[in-house]
Amino acid sequence: MEPEITKLDDRTDHATKKMLNNLIDRKRKFDKYKSRHLLSVWITIGLITLYFYYLYVTVMQPYSYSFAEIFSVYVQNSANLYFLILTVGTYGLMILLKEKREKAEKEYHALRCEIVDRSKDLWKKEEEWKNRHVVFEMMKKAYDINLYHENK
Repeated sequence: MEPEITKLDDRTDHATKKMLNNLIDRKRKFDKYKSRHLLSVWITIGLITLYFYYLYVTVMQPYSYSFAEIFSVYVQNSANLYFLILTVGTYGLMILLKEKREKAEKEYHALRCEIVDRSKDLWKKEEEWKNRHVVFEMMKKAYDINLYHENK
C-alpha cells in the first residue's frame, strides 16, 4: 500500500484505502500506456519520414523519368521490403498501444467516478465526512487524481 494512504489513519477505513490504492495503480497503468503510445507515435512518424526520404533519394530522384524503372528498382532492392515491414510493424504497435491506453483510461475513470459517486458511503461517519477533503487534496497533490467531481 502507498505510504501516503497509510498515513491517512482514521480518516478512512481499510476498504476505502484499498480502493484508493487500486485507483493509484490504475492511474499508473494508464500513464504508462499513455507514455508508451506517445513514444510509439513519434517513432512511427520518424520511421515514415526516414523511409520516404530514403525512397526519394534512392528511387524517385535517380529514376524519375520512368514509372516502370521506379517500380523495377523499388522491387529489386530488398531493403525496401524490410524497411516497409518495420514501418508497418511500428504502426501496428502504435495502434495496439492506443487500444491498451484507451482500455486503461476507461478502467481508471470508471473507478474514479465510482469513488466520487460513493463518497457518501465511503465516509459515513460525521468526522470522516468532514475530513474527506484532506484525502481528496492528498490524492490531487501526490497522484494528480481529482476526486472532487466526475468530469476529467
